[in-house]
Amino acid sequence: MTAERDLSRRRLLGLGAAGLSSLTLSGCGRLDFLADEGAARNLMARANGLTYRIQRALAGNALAPEYAETEIRQGQRPNGSRDPDSPAYLALKAKGFADYRLVVDGLVQRPRAFSLAELHNMPSRTQITRHDCVEGWSCIAKWTGTPLSHLLDQVQVLPAARFVVFHCFDDLGNTRSGPALYYESCDMIDARHPQTIAAYGLNGRALPVANGAPLRIRVERALGYKQAKYVHRIELVDSFARLWGGKGGYWEDRGYDWFAGI
Repeated sequence: MTAERDLSRRRLLGLGAAGLSSLTLSGCGRLDFLADEGAARNLMARANGLTYRIQRALAGNALAPEYAETEIRQGQRPNGSRDPDSPAYLALKAKGFADYRLVVDGLVQRPRAFSLAELHNMPSRTQITRHDCVEGWSCIAKWTGTPLSHLLDQVQVLPAARFVVFHCFDDLGNTRSGPALYYESCDMIDARHPQTIAAYGLNGRALPVANGAPLRIRVERALGYKQAKYVHRIELVDSFARLWGGKGGYWEDRGYDWFAGI
C-alpha cells in the first residue's frame, strides 16, 4: 500500500472519530455539555463502537505513515496543558527530572518503577509521524522513545489485562464532570503496536516541558488527545469501571470518542 493510499484510508477511518467529535466539541477546549447521559451521547457511543470495529477490521496492525526529515517544517505545536503546576511535578522539574520514576503496575506479575536513565538504556525507536489534533490542525515531528511493548514485557502482563491506562501530572482544573487529573488509555492491540512508544525525545533533543516532559505516550494511529503527556504511571486494568468517569480518559469522560482511531 502506498503512503498516499494509506493516508486516505486513515482519513476515511477518522471520519467516525474526528468528525463526530468535532461536530459538538472543540478538541482541546473545556466544554462539558456531553457529560450528562442522554440521546446525543448514546448516539455518539454507538457510532464510536462502530468506528472501532471498522478500524480493527480494515487496518489490522498496519503502520501509521512515516515521513522524511525534510517534512519537519516547524516545531511540534503543544496541545492541551503546557506546564503542570502540581507540587510533585514542580519538584521533579526543579531537579531536571533526575528523581523521576515511571511506575508500571496493575494487572502485572512484576510491578516496576523505571528511571529516565533506565528508559534511555532500553531498546529505542525513532519515528517521524504526523500528530492530528481533533481541533483540525496537524504537525509532523520526530519522536524517540521506548516501545511500550518492551515496557510491558518487563512487568509480565497478566492475561486478565485488557487496557493500558496512562496517569499524568497535569491538572486541568475542576469541572462538574469529575476529577480533573488528566489520564488516557488504549487497548492491548495499540499498546503493543510497534509505533506506540513512551517518548522522551523530540526532533533530536530531550522532550520539552511544553510537549510533555519527561515522558509522553505516542499512539500514532490515534488523534492527539490520546497522546498523553507528563505520564508518571502506566496501569494495566481489565475495565475502566473504577477509573473516574469510567470512560477511559479525561476527555472521554466528557463525551469524546474513546478509540479516536485515524
